[in-house]
Amino acid sequence: MPNQDYISRKPTKKKSPKGSAKAKKNSAPAKATLPLKSKVIILVTLLCIGAFGYGLWALKTAPSTKVPVTEKPQTAPENEAKTLPEPPKEKWSYVKGLEQKEVEVGQYEVKEKGPYKMQCGSFRTQKQAEVLKANIAFAGLESTIQKVDGTNGTWYKVFLGPYQRKRLAEKDKHNLRRNNINHCQIWLWR
Repeated sequence: MPNQDYISRKPTKKKSPKGSAKAKKNSAPAKATLPLKSKVIILVTLLCIGAFGYGLWALKTAPSTKVPVTEKPQTAPENEAKTLPEPPKEKWSYVKGLEQKEVEVGQYEVKEKGPYKMQCGSFRTQKQAEVLKANIAFAGLESTIQKVDGTNGTWYKVFLGPYQRKRLAEKDKHNLRRNNINHCQIWLWR
């Protein structure tokens, strides 16, 4: 037998016989009535709306709220010449100082440090260097592999360049970053 919830369940009403007076009372439709509080709120709201409407109507028809019509302003005679007033005197002296000021032009020398190269990797095996060179080629740039014999063995360096200006090397570096080739360094060409 399933468990039943006896607490939250509504009590059942006993059925009365069909012919009794109680059965006739229960079968009659119940009239829905509003509570007194709701009736008072509705009445007050209607009175407020009516008072507001009457106030607007009273403002519309009251003579004190009418704007009087004024006459056209008199125009100046046409024979008088229209002249501008004199400009005010300057309070500040910087305006005259700017007219007399001279700008000094300096001589600047831009020193070109020389050509640049961008190194993107240094590997122990030539095969790893070739893989990086191919990835750079897919990015649309041309690279070179240089074999270097050092004190700690042979290294294969992958670099791009020469670049006349560092800005050009930076542009290619950003292009490589967009293609997931990171760790490139820009050096002076030696």
